[in-house]
Amino acid sequence: MSVIPACPQCGMENTYPDGEQYICADCGHEFPMHAVASADEATIVRDVNGNALQAGDTVVVIKDLKVKGSSIPLKQGAVIRNIRLVDGDAEHIEGSSDKIKGLVLKTIYLRKS
Repeated sequence: MSVIPACPQCGMENTYPDGEQYICADCGHEFPMHAVASADEATIVRDVNGNALQAGDTVVVIKDLKVKGSSIPLKQGAVIRNIRLVDGDAEHIEGSSDKIKGLVLKTIYLRKS
């Protein structure tokens, strides 16, 4: 037996299924049966070792990387300070090194320092 959720708008439990959505009989709000992840559920960004990363952290590159649009490679051990997280993407961060600005890096090549 499936449990019908309460209305997310008014909180009343007088909801019923109609096709691919639920309808609240009290306020008339319609919401999907298969709700998309809400904005309250933040995506956790992790480095190669599994440590959680947050905006403003400092990370270190663990492997030499070729940088598109630049002739200068990003060397192993390069420090990326004050990183920014990409909204809705747990695999990429934004940051700048001493020599290259405006980088978007995969978290599998980074470790938290």
